[in-house]
Amino acid sequence: MLVTREEIGHSVDVPRLRHLTLANPPFGVCVSDTGDPPTTTASPSSPDVDQQALADPAAVQSSEEPLAGRSLPRIMAIANQKGGVGKTTTTVNLGASLAELGLRTLLIDLDPQGNASTGLGIENRGLELSMYHVLMHEEPLDNVVEPTDVKNLFVAPASLDLAGAEIELVPAFSREQRLKRAIDAVIEDYDYVLIDCPPSLGLLTVNGLAAASEVLVPIQCEYYALEGLGQLLRNVDLVKRNLNPTLDLSTILCVMFDARTKLAGQVVGEVREHFGDKVLRSIIPRSVRLSEAPSFGQPINTFDPRSRGAIAYRDAAKEVHASVTS
Repeated sequence: MLVTREEIGHSVDVPRLRHLTLANPPFGVCVSDTGDPPTTTASPSSPDVDQQALADPAAVQSSEEPLAGRSLPRIMAIANQKGGVGKTTTTVNLGASLAELGLRTLLIDLDPQGNASTGLGIENRGLELSMYHVLMHEEPLDNVVEPTDVKNLFVAPASLDLAGAEIELVPAFSREQRLKRAIDAVIEDYDYVLIDCPPSLGLLTVNGLAAASEVLVPIQCEYYALEGLGQLLRNVDLVKRNLNPTLDLSTILCVMFDARTKLAGQVVGEVREHFGDKVLRSIIPRSVRLSEAPSFGQPINTFDPRSRGAIAYRDAAKEVHASVTS
């Protein structure tokens, strides 16, 4: 099943940010004309915005109230069809933070760019085996998995060959279920499997969604944050109805938050108002150190463990894992 626009006949309601104005900020966000970071006030008609989260996202503690109960192992597809929104950064650093909690975590790099692989110190050029061989030649996933320098964190790397898999999968038998079968063979060895989907809605992403039990969407705290999100949610729903009935949009993570801008607070408020408890309380700040870490082949919690980005991703990992029921 190849997802196309024509196959999607129904709409999914998502918030539009075009109505955001400084004169009428949503969700209790108070905006001044001084250029200071946004502050918050309680609103009886909407949930509270955590003032500390807006002023210092890295200082936010995990919510005491867990999300809907989940059980281990968990398979999460990290997806957003827009590029440059922190999807791979979230996959790498959330995975490393979960591993830091003692949870065996497998990161599957489905993006032909292979940034999740290189971000963990895996050179993806000249690999003998990669996710391309798992999808196209049914190579056992165990043969592809590589250890990383982070204890409990493993990666199934991508190679440039994966770019051709989108076309090669078109005539393939059971093309949407290949990743699911590969993961099913190894799932008992891990607590978490995080799938870094490419920034597109092709067959690689469909494989990721068909294999996952839940979807985590990183949303950039900027004006066009929700551009394309409606299409992603429609495809999630389409995969759920046709391929994977257990698939659920479980988690939204606000990333690239800049407390110096008024708009960032408005975006966070709008997203929380629309998606409610699916939005993590933890907010990932825009950070130079987060941008530098991949060039050293390290996640942020080993590259700069005391940075605001490292603290924020640790809090996000604790919050994600807090929803697990024993």
